[in-house]
Amino acid sequence: MVSEPLGQQGAAIDIRNVTQAFRTAGDVDLPVLDDISLRVEPGEFVALVGPSGSGKSTLIRLLAGLDRPLFGTVSVDGAPVTGPDPSRALVFQDPTLLPWRSVRDNVALGPQARGTLGRSQQRIDDALALVGLSDFARAWPAQLSGGMAQRAALARALVNDPTVLLLDEPLGKLDALTRRGLQGELLRLWHDRGFTAVLITHDVTEALVLADRLVVLSPRPARIREVVPVDLDRPRDQSDPAFVALRAHILDLLDEELTTTPDALESIT
Repeated sequence: MVSEPLGQQGAAIDIRNVTQAFRTAGDVDLPVLDDISLRVEPGEFVALVGPSGSGKSTLIRLLAGLDRPLFGTVSVDGAPVTGPDPSRALVFQDPTLLPWRSVRDNVALGPQARGTLGRSQQRIDDALALVGLSDFARAWPAQLSGGMAQRAALARALVNDPTVLLLDEPLGKLDALTRRGLQGELLRLWHDRGFTAVLITHDVTEALVLADRLVVLSPRPARIREVVPVDLDRPRDQSDPAFVALRAHILDLLDEELTTTPDALESIT
């Protein structure tokens, strides 16, 4: 059984009345998020699910500080998010490793950018060890499997010792076996490091395996349709009737949206 994270080192996230829109090429505002409010507790693991194009990645970008909301506020431990910060690490669907740098040198990018490379050598080695890549430190990204490349991307995020880990479909392009293995790795890292995790996924089963709560979003402009607690012990048995019932409930919520927006749901599984 996976217990609660050790140390509770994660940060609290507060999203209050956030509305976001983008200006299109035709100078037309495209509404994306509509009055979103959510609190994520320190050390909590939350998953965002919803139709494709509903604004999940937009919300993650606001949490990362890559964009600013049109209205409302985003704060971490009470401090407004005004830009990127190493304490809020973001892992994308693609590992985005620099092909001309070794695995270790890719993991070292954060410390190097902050001018702390000299005193961060042990931290870099520790991050590689955390994700099981110590033996591949000198390998090139092209020599890695998809799962190993994503492990390297996780190490690159974890080397900064983040209090918040933002995960934008990081397992979406992996085969089923690799994906399942990395789900277990994510849970282990979350448990051992105690960070707050926010995950975007189109896979409802994956969300239920990993998260303490699922936030179900409506089609764009997204509102929170329902917040669903997952009160099941880890590791979670997907054949457990309670697990099956939760999955059916969430899929029902998403299917209800299909009655008014038939093209909204593309890859919810």
